[in-house]
Amino acid sequence: MKYSLKYLCLLFIIFLTAIAEAQFPDWKITKPSWSYQDESNFGEFVARIGYAVEKRSCGKVSSCLRSSANPYSYSDPSGLDFFADCADLPYLLRSYFAWKNGLPMSVQSGVAPRNVAGNGGDIRYTPFGNRVTGRYDANFIYSNANSVLRTILNVTSSASYRMMGIEDQGLFSDYYPVRIDREGIHSGTVLYDPNGHVTIIYKVTDDGRAFYIDAHPDNSITSGMFSRKFVRSNPYQGAGFKNFRPLAVSGEWSDNDGNLYYGKIVGAKNNQLSSLSLEQFYGNAANPPANWENSQFIFEGKIVSYYEYVRVKLAKGHLKIDPILDMKENVHDICSGLQDRIAAVKAAVDSGIQNNEHPYRLPYNIYGTDGDWENYASPSRDARLKISYMELLSESQDIIKRYNDNDPAIIYTGTNLPADLLKTYQTESKSCQISYVNSDGRKVNLNLEDVRKRLFDLSFDPYHCVELRWGAKSPQELASCSDNENKLSWFRQERWLRYQYERRYDARMDYSLAELNGPKPGAGIAQPPNVDIVGYLSSQK
Repeated sequence: MKYSLKYLCLLFIIFLTAIAEAQFPDWKITKPSWSYQDESNFGEFVARIGYAVEKRSCGKVSSCLRSSANPYSYSDPSGLDFFADCADLPYLLRSYFAWKNGLPMSVQSGVAPRNVAGNGGDIRYTPFGNRVTGRYDANFIYSNANSVLRTILNVTSSASYRMMGIEDQGLFSDYYPVRIDREGIHSGTVLYDPNGHVTIIYKVTDDGRAFYIDAHPDNSITSGMFSRKFVRSNPYQGAGFKNFRPLAVSGEWSDNDGNLYYGKIVGAKNNQLSSLSLEQFYGNAANPPANWENSQFIFEGKIVSYYEYVRVKLAKGHLKIDPILDMKENVHDICSGLQDRIAAVKAAVDSGIQNNEHPYRLPYNIYGTDGDWENYASPSRDARLKISYMELLSESQDIIKRYNDNDPAIIYTGTNLPADLLKTYQTESKSCQISYVNSDGRKVNLNLEDVRKRLFDLSFDPYHCVELRWGAKSPQELASCSDNENKLSWFRQERWLRYQYERRYDARMDYSLAELNGPKPGAGIAQPPNVDIVGYLSSQK
């Protein structure tokens, strides 16, 4: 019998793959359950990776896990696959740690909408959340560690996070919602934005700031800070802070080497979880409201915003706010978002998508779609950036008011707070240097304040030239852009959508150029919000 060369090559590839897979160590369970110490060690493991990202010692998921920040990297076989986007990262870190420590691991292998009505076909953005329909256990049946890791990442997605997390029977949830304090929120806690982004906390500071790391479709990994860019929503969508449900093996038997077999993997029951709480959904008033939107967060007898509540509860002792330090941290967080955007836009440009003709219509929803738009557009990322600039202004206004009202929580020893805040902003924004390579191959340099001035001109549309992606306005900067009149018209008409900072997944946005002649229901606003931090601080001096 004769075989084609293509067939023989395929057999050879399968043979090599089998040999490579065989070289990976087995996935073994040597401990019957996750202990308190295991949870603490997992947090320390995440913290090590997080600090490496913060210091820019590594910029890819793969490089971080292969670096000295990973205490287990020395024992990894060559060729171990470390690739993750935002939804994958918490699962990758958790399952990798479980493998290295012989701990049970089980994940949701299937989810479905809790209520089919209004689903819109995308399980990542279901309006009423999801429910678990299947589980995958990494137990005795699966021996190859690399295959198990890949399977876990293949069966999970951002839809896995979209549930309240209180189901502890049968097909239990991977995560549970936590109480807002330093016991509930710590390194290793997952933070979910219902607009489709997932992060994992690596540091909680003494002044109540929570910092996270997040991965992206190009395998890059960045850091950021919890703020209003993480929205609250219907509790069944599961927005906010959640911890992995500890796992145990039930009904196991072990071999002479101490490996556990045949055990069913079960999740901890809710009454075993000391930090489980629904307060981030319904507030902490004595009588929680039926409607989550009426939730009240009360601290020392005073109603505060959810975001202020998180901060005062995460602070060690009584919260003391250093306005100058806060300004630096806020600017650094924006700068981190801009660095992330540089990589995202570059990935789009490198793909060459900007050279294609613009589609006749936008996607049905620009924030939740698939294909090239999901891979290369940036509406969600840009919305978070807008909220960060808006928060910078609103926090400065609040700090100055509280200082003028002699709030004892504000610690400032200078003589002119607005002037010092402005000076700090200007210094830090200049130190945040970013650049992009224009269509002629020349580098264009910007800083954080430059981006603020053109914030609502940053195009999220991947079919635009890189100059428009970075909001170029001057004829000199735009000279290298070769977009035709049709694309320029799209840029002008999309301004309504660029003005919008609220990410709406329930709104129709698949308009043609002719139809996109102004704000539509849920799609676009007439004027951009105020982000003029320089103007405000200058007026207060």
